[in-house]
Amino acid sequence: MDEIRHRDREGTRCRILDAARRLFAELGYDQVTMRLISAEAGANIALINRYFGTKRELFAEVLAMQGRFPGVLEVSDEELPRRLAEYVADRLGSDEGGPVLAALSRSSASPELSEIIKARVSSAILEPLAARLSGPDATFRATVATSLITGTGTLRQLYGPGALDSPGRDVLVRRLTRIFEACLEV
Repeated sequence: MDEIRHRDREGTRCRILDAARRLFAELGYDQVTMRLISAEAGANIALINRYFGTKRELFAEVLAMQGRFPGVLEVSDEELPRRLAEYVADRLGSDEGGPVLAALSRSSASPELSEIIKARVSSAILEPLAARLSGPDATFRATVATSLITGTGTLRQLYGPGALDSPGRDVLVRRLTRIFEACLEV
């Protein structure tokens, strides 16, 4: 019986997270209500409060679903600028930005979320990147690179996929690699 309850709890929790992710991506944080999430997930609103607390905490959980900077930092120091460039080029050219990134983009203007978003960018990109860098001003250099990375999302949100009229991915990656080399150099 306890196993069934645990499975139901996990299933309900997943349905709530999936519904919240879709709604935040489609409508943005300010337009989504707990009742709307409840209806979309087919779950009682009390369960949302029990599992996640507030809507703000639920949004933070949705952001955490994105994971850290996946696979980008697990390269040598020499390869890092190119790997960052490839990551940005792929995000700019992708038809699918992902529901978590869409939720972040559509919700970033909400004053209620500024600390959550700042903490998420810090923990997912800025801090791991700064930890990778050696020498003086590592945090500053990581911050400059992070501004380029996060600016990609803004550009993509404004202009859509394929935002740059680039002569090709290879050209874009070469140019971005030089920019990241300048951002990260000691």
